[in-house]
Amino acid sequence: MEVLGIIPARYASTRFPGKPLIDIQGKSMIQRVYEQALKATSLNKVVVATDDERIAEAVSNFGGEFVMTGSTHQSGTDRCAEVSQHFPDFDTVINIQGDEPFINPKQIDLLVSCFEQENVQLATLIKEIHTEEELFNNNIPKVVINSKQEAVYFSRHTIPYIRSAEKDQWLNAHQFYKHIGIYGYTTTTLHEITKLQPSSLEIAESLEQLRWIENGYTIQTRITAIETIAIDTPEDLNKIIR
Repeated sequence: MEVLGIIPARYASTRFPGKPLIDIQGKSMIQRVYEQALKATSLNKVVVATDDERIAEAVSNFGGEFVMTGSTHQSGTDRCAEVSQHFPDFDTVINIQGDEPFINPKQIDLLVSCFEQENVQLATLIKEIHTEEELFNNNIPKVVINSKQEAVYFSRHTIPYIRSAEKDQWLNAHQFYKHIGIYGYTTTTLHEITKLQPSSLEIAESLEQLRWIENGYTIQTRITAIETIAIDTPEDLNKIIR
């Protein structure tokens, strides 16, 4: 299995413009993500996918590899699909979030291990929820899985609904999971899903993985115990530095 790690990075973030180039104790965020990805033993190559010359120059300056992409992509998945066309010898693609400068390489390896199973099309990571703050936070996508650890549904709402218990007892009544936003795809599946039109569930929840489920694709999951730290706002950056 030849595995390509792709880090989508765009400059024009609504909440934090220029986010990939922010300095985190002497290194840009994109450099920190790149260096963490290189530590994953399961990846045969790591590249940054960007449509911005400033990001490309920064990657080049620290010795990284990048591919310039179109500027009209609606998601990191679309950007990954374009980049994968430059590397036809790779049969698996891992989409690594460009705003997680301290991603643990073991999480990447765990995700890649999903594709050691036969017939896996798509994969992602999930993590157990143990606090009410996460459980009832609509900014944290939740996921329901079946007995094969395949994703049944993702929602920003708390799922499943525990009918037999008060909300302050839900954590004792059921094991809930949250979604960790790193994806893996077979190259064939990656190109198929980017041709799909946005689905009604995806539009309702604003979660692109629902488009795949609604069109009959299966998403394999693995449970990680490692927390991820994403930087979405300047406030998040200040927290990490502190």
